[in-house]
Formats: sequence, C-alpha cells, structure tokens
Amino acid sequence: MRLMKLPHTTLLLVAAIAVALPPFSRAVAAQAYPSRPITVIVPYAAGGPTDAVARILAERMRTALGQPIIIENVSGATGSIGVGRAVRAPADGYTVLAGTLTSNVFTGALYALRYDLLADLRPVALLADGPFILVARKTMAASDLKQLMAWLKANPDKASQGTGGFGAAEHLAALLLQQQTGLRFQIVPYRGNSPAVQDLVGAQIDIMFADGAVGLPNLRAGLIKAYAVTAKNRLTAAPDIPTVDEVGLPGFYASLWYGLWAPARTSQEVVAKLNAAAADALADATVRARLVDLGFEIFPREQQKPAALAALQKAEIEKWWPIIKEFGIKGE
Repeated sequence: MRLMKLPHTTLLLVAAIAVALPPFSRAVAAQAYPSRPITVIVPYAAGGPTDAVARILAERMRTALGQPIIIENVSGATGSIGVGRAVRAPADGYTVLAGTLTSNVFTGALYALRYDLLADLRPVALLADGPFILVARKTMAASDLKQLMAWLKANPDKASQGTGGFGAAEHLAALLLQQQTGLRFQIVPYRGNSPAVQDLVGAQIDIMFADGAVGLPNLRAGLIKAYAVTAKNRLTAAPDIPTVDEVGLPGFYASLWYGLWAPARTSQEVVAKLNAAAADALADATVRARLVDLGFEIFPREQQKPAALAALQKAEIEKWWPIIKEFGIKGE
C-alpha cells in the first residue's frame, strides 16, 4: 500500500494548527475551570485558626466558583507536611493551600525542606491578619504594660509565658520580646493555644501571646486580662485594648496572617479566578463579621492580590529567619 504524499504547503498548515492547539486547549480549560470540587489543604489540625479562616471562606467561595470546596487537614511538622503535599499536587487549580506565617515562613528556617517556599508555590490571595494580644492571668497585679514589664524586670526567670508550641509564632514572639527588652522569663510550649490559655485561666502560667480565637472569649468572660495588641492598629473586635505603640513597646509587631497558595505551575487564569473568588468572599458582610469576631483583621482589597502576598511572605522571611537561626531553633 502506497502512502499519499501531502503537498509541502499542506504539511506547513497542519504543523501550524498543531502548534496553535495547545494554547487554545489551555484557554478552553481555563474557561471551564472549575468543573469539579476543589480541595483546600490546611496544614494543621481541625479547630485551629488556620482551619477556621479556611472553612469560613470556603463556604462563600463555593458560591463564586460554583463547585464544592473540600477542606483537608494535613497536620504535622509545624505545617510543613501539608505544605509539601500542596507543592506536589497537580498544578490544575484543584488543590490549594491555606497557609500562614508559621507554615509558609517559619518552616523554611526550622526544617531542611525538600521544597522552596517561594519558588515551589504560587501566591493566590492574602486573606486575613491575626495580631496577638499580650494577656496575663487575672490575678496579675500589673494594671498596664509598663507595670507588667517592670514586674518582669524585677523578677527575672520567675515568670512563665505559654506558647502554642515549640517554633510556633507565639514562641518566636516571646523570643523577640526578650531580645528587644532584655526581659527574662520561662517559655512553656503547649500543644496549641487552647491548652495554654486554659492554664493561664487557672493561673498555672503568667502571660502569653494569645490569638483572638482563644484570647477574646476568655477576655470577654473576665477570666484573663489584656495589656496590648501587637499591631499598629487596635482590633476591630476589641477596640478598648491599646496597641503596643500606645503603651510603651513601639514597633513590636507580631501576627499570624493567612493566605492562599497554589502549586507553582498553576496558570495565571486559574489563579485570577481563585483570587476573585477569595476577594468576593472577603467582601461578604457575613464572612467579615465572623472573621472579625474571632479577632482577625481583613486586608484591604488592594492588598488581597497575589503580589501583596508574595511581598509580605518575602519580608517576613527576612525578618524572622535570622531570629530563628540566632536562637538555634530547630523543628521537632
């Protein structure tokens, strides 16, 4: 059987069509996205602040995207296991990471990761900020931050500060406080902020940096006392608590911020759709009210862009990695 020989011009036309097909196919795929459920990996156990942010947003984002959003909790190694799973996931927009300062900044200095936090993930959206509240047991005599610091100075190594775990953001904030003020106190790691604040209520420890989710309910109940918010502005949910700038600890800013990332090779079109859905959710009055009630502050719309998340992550690496290395902290 003899094969028909095609004219040269026909071969050129076929080749041109073949070259043009992949971008066309990608465009069609992007237009169809999403066509099935999306999984959001939370690199911590259910019930924590990252999990809360992800679940609150997921409820509203499914409306914009028209598909269910499944939360998958992948905890362990300060969040690095869950981040690694997101890095290895197909870059098709159906696996997204809900991460935070700890998982997407601290882990790079705490562990010898098999991935690059900046190069192997693509920023999608900057979501919410969770400044810490410096709180103390109710029986603490100091009535304000200056008195508290004076008491800590007069009682070196006698006070105890609880943290959410070794290498957690509260741990790093405690070390930063010691570094900047020269104060000395014991740092007691717990398995999360909830058990730490329980011991604070029971006066088993003296002070801690609490996130809003565990700090505010206990403050509202009168079980602990607050001295300052570690941010430039007062919390919307607790406007009576002064900032560190107002009460003698200027510039001492520390917070757990939250963002969405996708695998590095995820297309710009898919990232844009995810970002728009996240921004739409953050603009929803119900979503905003729920986040604010938990002590979160929502970033302005212009800061919810992927570029803003990328810039913040890089700046926080430059701030915190030297502190982690200086104190010789390693992941457990």
